[in-house]
Amino acid sequence: MANEPATPAPAEAGKPQKLRLGDVLVQQQLISEEQLKQNLDLQRSTGKKLGRLLIDAGLITEEALAHVLARQLRVPFVNLKSFPLRSELVRLLPESPARRFRALVLEDKGEALLVAMADPLDLFAYDELTRLLKRKINMAVVAESQLPLAFDRHYRRTEEISGLARALEKDIGDAVDFGALQASVGQEGAPVVRLLQSVFEDASQAGASDVHIEPQETELLIRNRIDGVLQTQMQADKRIAAALAQRLKLMAGLDISEKRLPQDGRFSLRLRDRTIDVRLSTLPGQYGESVVMRLLGQGSAIRRLDNIHMPEDMLARFRELLGRSSGMVLVTGPTGSGKTTTLYAALAEVDAEQNKIITVEDPVEYRLPGLTQVQVNEKIDMTFARVLRACLRQDPDVILVGEMRDAETVEIGLRAAITGHMVLSTLHTRDAASTPFRLLDMGAPPFMVATSLQAVIAQRLVRANCENCAEPHEATPQEAAWLTSMAGEDGAGMRTLRGRGCSVCNGTGYTGRRGVYEMLEMDATLTQAATRSDTAAFMAAARERLRGKTLADRALELVRRGQTSIAEAMRVGTDTED
Repeated sequence: MANEPATPAPAEAGKPQKLRLGDVLVQQQLISEEQLKQNLDLQRSTGKKLGRLLIDAGLITEEALAHVLARQLRVPFVNLKSFPLRSELVRLLPESPARRFRALVLEDKGEALLVAMADPLDLFAYDELTRLLKRKINMAVVAESQLPLAFDRHYRRTEEISGLARALEKDIGDAVDFGALQASVGQEGAPVVRLLQSVFEDASQAGASDVHIEPQETELLIRNRIDGVLQTQMQADKRIAAALAQRLKLMAGLDISEKRLPQDGRFSLRLRDRTIDVRLSTLPGQYGESVVMRLLGQGSAIRRLDNIHMPEDMLARFRELLGRSSGMVLVTGPTGSGKTTTLYAALAEVDAEQNKIITVEDPVEYRLPGLTQVQVNEKIDMTFARVLRACLRQDPDVILVGEMRDAETVEIGLRAAITGHMVLSTLHTRDAASTPFRLLDMGAPPFMVATSLQAVIAQRLVRANCENCAEPHEATPQEAAWLTSMAGEDGAGMRTLRGRGCSVCNGTGYTGRRGVYEMLEMDATLTQAATRSDTAAFMAAARERLRGKTLADRALELVRRGQTSIAEAMRVGTDTED
């Protein structure tokens, strides 16, 4: 903050007051005269604002500085973590000047707009904001560190993307000529290129895991999957769908002339300060090619078992299993339930210096040092089974197989587990107890399943309550009935929480997701039942082993702790019911 000449008169309601920040801080005994002098000398040599120098030096916190300025200027201090921001008001100020002047429109008070500023002493910024908004401005003070997240949540590039979509519509025209379109999508400065760049930047900014581009009968939908839920980003003229699909195919090195068959590919792109890996899948639909892209942060830190929210009792047993020299451990669940994250967290626990670790994946999602990672390629007959056979000749200690897709892969994996290798893999099943019989259905010999399979972990992801706006929640009749069915009389009086929706969670009531797990270890009783293919005996024994520790039970525990809502827990319970 600038250290400007003082004026004795207090500020007007909405205008910055000229005051000497350093003098105010000294008067309130937050810094000493000597510290002020040292930082003023540093300010003259570096050109940095005094407030930033004091914060960087650890002499004052950002929030304390904001409170001091608010009191001195007689304006409110606003905590953006709890303030109910409205996107339509925030966007009254374009994104570029908002980020430049570190300002955010909070409220429309009729006679004036309430605008939060990180530096309320910046007279130039105040004048520019007044000119841009064409309204009288009343100031509020905000901690600067809270602004970037608010900018990212509310400047979702919607107008920019819509404008680029209109430019692309105009570029294409009413009649799409294949040759002209092919030339257009190949130009780096073409509207289609800029549109896709904005779509990716918006998705990354919003924390989306997937981007869906879906042609409909009369329009094109672009949707982002955020915390497991699809949210519509924009609706556009369906004529631009072909251009988007062709450009994405070019980026992924796919055949742009083939529109009748599904295709898969991948590419990398640079967004701001990080590189994103994109897995792309196309599917011919009734109204054009549907394109779905999975966004993977390149170089993202691999999560450890300690921070994937696995229950302590299960975590201890899982680690013990990983320490064994042979056997198979399967992680099951639907697409998007975090199976790969769990497996890589497990690999991070294995000493790569003393163990040969090979992964066989389609595609390689995370890159870890010290591992040999192989991507399958069906086009050249480099299948899971073929690569897995080759891996066994590489003297591995641990093998990660991306997915048990077919009978051949299952049998080779089981044989590897029998012959002194630890095999980790995934399988699409509903719960842990049904997994061994899924292997039998795929043609695996019962004795191999019984002797190789050490344990099965089933998992789901539930959305976590927003810590900023979670509040007591009165259960609906359906929710109350579920609680009673799960917890008996204790469920009827259980205190539960649910997020009401705020600026931090973008009005959803949820931020992030948490894992829900169950683990079934094979013991003598289960092994004998699997060997005999005795489904009834196996399921009865499995239910006894999992009593109180099923996916539904674990989800209920998260509700009890206030970490998720009843509705989210019910999704897990309903999904795994017989």
